[in-house]
Amino acid sequence: MPKKSEALISGVLPGSIAEELGIKAGDIVLSINGKIPSDLIDYQFLCADEYVNLEILKPCGERWQVEIEKEYEEDLGISFEDAVFGKIRRCCNKCLFCFVDQMPEGLRKSLYVKDDDYRLSFLFGNYITLTNLRKEDIKRITRWHLSPLYVSVHTTNDRLRSKLLGNASAKNILNILKRLSEAGIELHLQAVLCPGINDGRELERTINDVFSLWPAVQTLAVVPVGLTSYREGLFKLEGYKRATAQKVLDLIKDYQEFYYKQAGSRFVFAADEFYLLAGYEIPSPETYEGFPQLENGIGMISFFRKELADIIKRSSRVNNGKKVGIITGTLAAPFLEEVLSVIKRKIGGFNARVLPLQNNFFGPSVTVAGLLTASDLIKQLPAYLKNEAYGELLLPGSALNQEGLFLDGLSLQEVSDKLCVSIKPVPPEARGLVRSLTA
Repeated sequence: MPKKSEALISGVLPGSIAEELGIKAGDIVLSINGKIPSDLIDYQFLCADEYVNLEILKPCGERWQVEIEKEYEEDLGISFEDAVFGKIRRCCNKCLFCFVDQMPEGLRKSLYVKDDDYRLSFLFGNYITLTNLRKEDIKRITRWHLSPLYVSVHTTNDRLRSKLLGNASAKNILNILKRLSEAGIELHLQAVLCPGINDGRELERTINDVFSLWPAVQTLAVVPVGLTSYREGLFKLEGYKRATAQKVLDLIKDYQEFYYKQAGSRFVFAADEFYLLAGYEIPSPETYEGFPQLENGIGMISFFRKELADIIKRSSRVNNGKKVGIITGTLAAPFLEEVLSVIKRKIGGFNARVLPLQNNFFGPSVTVAGLLTASDLIKQLPAYLKNEAYGELLLPGSALNQEGLFLDGLSLQEVSDKLCVSIKPVPPEARGLVRSLTA
């Protein structure tokens, strides 16, 4: 078995340089040009040269020295099991609002891993707090220009940030951001808001402070704290309600208008959840300026509407008699009803219904569809299936991991068998939904 610190190859692209040289999945890259790679970033930089010398360890124990001559930056066609060829940098904070601390026992072990690794931020857009950043890390980021990075700032008030993150080392966030900005690193920030703690005047302070680093700091996303029912012994926090969500959005709108006039960018953006909680209309697609924080829940509904309009223009009417149920959380249900109405009116010919489920596993305050569990489906869907026969149920693919497992460990197939109905995962995009409804 390979050690966790080794670069284990998980796949080789057909027709690639690696395949031609006999490199296969299960091989281990020991060194590149005499240097041991510590992560995917090392691999990419070291393999960019025209001349590359790989030392490969085969599963049988043989060591190969492979000399490669290629075009500059030409890809070798190798993929790895992990992006970090050793231990990932773990989170050293004890955030008051940490979602991992609010999960029950007995879930998959990987769900309890708190990563806070700048390499995963650069490679995959993971948010990091910078509290465990070392001097050599900053040097590497600036020297190799690892940009953009995604940073959880939460507040620029040093004392308050230390309290929120439960870490005295959480101070001086502005100084670190300034140093990265001066090195030309593009930054996208987020602030998880807790009512009465880092919103209001503290949010204003944060917005003003980080905008002083624009345009290196490109955006600030403001998202509401997520709370589950498993908070026994944790710091007492409240979630956002209609009135408090409206205050946040009113404040952000004022700043957006001011910054747009001043700099041509709205800079600060609120998560869709705030608009749904407040009962406010979701802004138009152009408001989001290219959707730079889409995966953080910033503008997902607006993007979906835009994509849906484009798809409908290119779609012809269908006649599909199959009855379909669309599973979702309580928060997105009204929006999906709207979407379904549009699709029916423009394309028609199918029979579908939105099936909203309450999240009893994590608690009713958790309303996003991606956190629905197998137990919620098994307990609540029979009420819908009792009186109506569905040919297929559609489930947001975000509720499953890459192995097709729910958060509570059951597979999609196990849930389908239990309910005696076909359940199909659908990607969180308009194209996937339309194709599934009209297929």
